[in-house]
Amino acid sequence: MTGDFPIRGLEAISTADMPRRAPAPVDQWHPAHASPIDIRIDIDGNWFHEGRMIQRPGLVALFASILRREPDGSHVLVTPAEKRLITVEDAAFTGVSAEVTGEGRHQQVKVTTNVGDEMTVSPAHPLTMRASPAAGGDGAELAYVRVRGGLEARLGRQAFYDLAAAGTDEDGWFGVWSAGTFWRLMPASEAGV
Repeated sequence: MTGDFPIRGLEAISTADMPRRAPAPVDQWHPAHASPIDIRIDIDGNWFHEGRMIQRPGLVALFASILRREPDGSHVLVTPAEKRLITVEDAAFTGVSAEVTGEGRHQQVKVTTNVGDEMTVSPAHPLTMRASPAAGGDGAELAYVRVRGGLEARLGRQAFYDLAAAGTDEDGWFGVWSAGTFWRLMPASEAGV
């Protein structure tokens, strides 16, 4: 495997429990060697190496577990031995589901990503709306949630619909409650509320 994806130190990370792998302690790794690698996460959250889509979910999960966003906004795969700069066209992950439990101000929204990360929308994992290249340049805003560190997931269509189904109008805004906070999605006038 490391012959196809030459990242030194990767062989020390077990793949036995893929694809549900906990993130590695990448914030503690500060290798001296840094260089780019031809890995790209496209606008739809698909991973590519040298132009070919990575088909193995376990391999994508492994790479996701060592992914870190740098203070300058770049994305790197990092091991104790080196870090490799990759291209991310929008968000590193895709939110594939949004499960809502409870009601009103007491509800919780749990987002699950395409690589198995789960988080509750909260101040630690805020939900934001912003213009996105995935919107096709029409100026529409899409929903993002912080996953870990500076990494984000853009909510996919179904996850957004699940979220919107639990939405309500508060002070002229349509949004959703989670973890005691009201997260604005759009002006209520745009939502038809």
